[in-house]
Amino acid sequence: MIVDCHVHVYPPEIVRDAEKIARTEEHFALLIGGKVHKWAAAEDVVEQMDRDGVDVSWIFGFAFKDPGLCVLCNDYVIDAVRRFPGRFRGLAVVPPMARGMDREIIRCREAGLVGVGEIFPQGQNLDISDIRQTWRLAGTVHELGMFLMFHSAEPVGHDYAGKGNVGPREAAEFCVHHPETRVIFAHFGGGLWMYELMPEMKLYLSNARYDSAAWPWLYEPAVFSAMAAAGVGDKILYGSDFPILSFPRYKKLLDASGASDEAGAQFLSGNALSFLREDHPLS
Repeated sequence: MIVDCHVHVYPPEIVRDAEKIARTEEHFALLIGGKVHKWAAAEDVVEQMDRDGVDVSWIFGFAFKDPGLCVLCNDYVIDAVRRFPGRFRGLAVVPPMARGMDREIIRCREAGLVGVGEIFPQGQNLDISDIRQTWRLAGTVHELGMFLMFHSAEPVGHDYAGKGNVGPREAAEFCVHHPETRVIFAHFGGGLWMYELMPEMKLYLSNARYDSAAWPWLYEPAVFSAMAAAGVGDKILYGSDFPILSFPRYKKLLDASGASDEAGAQFLSGNALSFLREDHPLS
């Protein structure tokens, strides 16, 4: 079984009005102006899933600063989950500092969505290391039995559109402040997993998971065995970042990593399924 936990979808209105929206949404403008950007509707995702043998995808819209645009994305995700039963699990996007953010998350949870993300901290003016800015978001998600997904990135290496300013230090601070809130840090957490070799940080990061989105552009195949050696093999989730990348690129890296069949199965579905089962009182 294959579960892809990091898939972007876009309502047709967003695609149609992208140029207009970009005038007031700087982070959106930055990402759609990048060389690798692609659009995908729910139907495109299902078509690619069928080609690649992916069973389930966790889908989400774009995390705008404008609450109305986030609602539009959430409505699209809710509808896609209903139209393709069994193929999708949905995440909600919200501007974390906006008034009414908690009500929108509740609405999405009641509609069947399971998480909140992918949140873009820099693009949405959120400092995830500041508990004064994160407590309401973290508390709402926890109380509803949902999880969070944050964009994160390595603090070294080449720059790229949307890399952002959230690395291991900021991600770790969030976990220290909110041990009750289950959280996925995209893009291998910017290397946060390495600090689980420190006993104190292993405890602090108990609620953290790391997805593999953009692996082909960031790391050698050996990162997989390095994470296993660090004791986080049960915390890595397969995420493709589709439509930018898709499964065959990851399969090539996984094969080259020398991972056992058991470790590969954990990565491709087992860890994601266990993560979803941990605490969902409304499921």
